[in-house]
Amino acid sequence: MPDPDAETAGAVEWALGVYVEQRLADAESVDPLFARDVAEKVRDFALRGGKRLRGRFVWWGWRAGGGAKAGPGVQSVLRLGAALELIQTCALIHDDVIDGSSLRRGAPSLHVAFAEDHARFGLRGDRADYGCSAAILAGDLALAWADDLVANLKIDSASWPRIHDLWCSMRDEMVAGQYLDMRAQADASSSPERALHIAHLKAALYTVERPLALGAALAGADESLASALRSARRCAGVAFQLRDDLLGVFGDPSVTGKPSGEDIRTGKLTYLTAVARTLSEDAGDTGFQRTMRQALGDPDLSDAGLDELRHVLEDTGARRATEAEIDSLVARSQEQLLQAFLPQPVHDRLSALLSAAARTPLTDKAFS
Repeated sequence: MPDPDAETAGAVEWALGVYVEQRLADAESVDPLFARDVAEKVRDFALRGGKRLRGRFVWWGWRAGGGAKAGPGVQSVLRLGAALELIQTCALIHDDVIDGSSLRRGAPSLHVAFAEDHARFGLRGDRADYGCSAAILAGDLALAWADDLVANLKIDSASWPRIHDLWCSMRDEMVAGQYLDMRAQADASSSPERALHIAHLKAALYTVERPLALGAALAGADESLASALRSARRCAGVAFQLRDDLLGVFGDPSVTGKPSGEDIRTGKLTYLTAVARTLSEDAGDTGFQRTMRQALGDPDLSDAGLDELRHVLEDTGARRATEAEIDSLVARSQEQLLQAFLPQPVHDRLSALLSAAARTPLTDKAFS
């Protein structure tokens, strides 16, 4: 196992690999066809790519809460990180079905892979329906594996109620954020405030805030430390989602691992596009407004049309405003982190992780 302090992502990956291999063996004992068609895909997806951001936050929440890098709880905190990677697997599989995304982590999305199986095996029925249905089941399996892993952690009985409450809250928030995201697409919302609320639920809480809280709770952190960390992680989490919005429009698909402009073609409400709408309306620029109306939610938007919208997002100042908001959120996060009065080495690593999560370069791989 890698040293978790020096190679946190590698240590979480190790714990994840050990666990999913165990669960694959369990699936084979249930039914070999199910194991081959579904469980293997879940295992492979979980282990394919990603920077283990949530697992890293769990580890450094644990260290911030006083957990020792070589203490008896190390295996539990790494397995908790692995559980978060599995709930992320569930979220991404289902998200790709909802959005109709064809690419994830540089490979076909799971519903596409299942549809390819349908064609390869000469199965009856509609290929796309089969792919989506099978992917939903695969996401459910990933969630079940995550829940089982948390339920069987070796945790101090005094810490368990807090861990359980945080885990349950995170699952509810994740589903709520996904639903509100979908609902905002359907009702064509353009409110920056609503975009930030969705970003808080869909990303800030389950990507940064809850993982850090889970790690700190596992270490038995007191309420004053938990409160200081809460403010820092909330700001960084929202900044993470705003950066992800920028990556979705301006990032290079060859390095982000997902198609560029997908949020635009599905008409997803993001802070970036909401601000662009507000700024173009305030300026009375009907040309910009028309371009946005035509592009947002157009599944057949051409690359040229996407480029035109990118220019609008630049020319209205929406991209600059979003980047300024990210910088402000990161600065506030760092200020709040100082209030936790952590040991310097732990503070430095956690500070760097919070900043890196929110300031991923547009040419770097997405954290998802």
